[in-house]
Amino acid sequence: MNLDEAELAALVGHRFPGGRYRVAHWENWLLTDCTGSEQLPSPLVHPVALFHLSILGSRISIQELFAILRAASQGGVSLVGYDWELLQPLREEVDYICEGAITEAQRHAGTEGRASDAITFLIEVFDDDARPVARVTNRWRIYRDAA
Repeated sequence: MNLDEAELAALVGHRFPGGRYRVAHWENWLLTDCTGSEQLPSPLVHPVALFHLSILGSRISIQELFAILRAASQGGVSLVGYDWELLQPLREEVDYICEGAITEAQRHAGTEGRASDAITFLIEVFDDDARPVARVTNRWRIYRDAA
C-alpha cells in the first residue's frame, strides 16, 4: 500500500533510534581489502566504512527504512545519491555516536501513471566528546504503482 501525500509529508523529521558503532580492526582490514586499496596506517579506518557505520550505528536497517517508506523491493527502489562529509578521520576501536532522521520527502508525478517519492535522510556521527566526525546524506527514489 502506497503512502498518501499526508503520510509522506509526515515522514519528514522521523528520527532513527540512534546508537553507537565501533569499527573493529578486522572489519576495517576487510572493507579496505574489498576496495582494492592499500591498508591505511593503524588505527585509521577506510572511509568506505562510513556507509554501514552510519546506518548500523543509528540503529536502522535498510529493510526497516523500506518498511517505513512502504517501499517494494522488486526494482522499485534506488539509491540516487549520497554525500559523505568526513570532518575528522575515522579510527578503529572507537565508539561513534550516530543520530539520524528523514529530512526530505517529496512526491513526483511520473510518466504513464507511475509516481515516485524522493526521500532524503541525514545521519550525523559524533565522538564521545560530542565533536562532529561525519555527516552522511542519502537520497532514495521509491517508484510507486499507479494509484
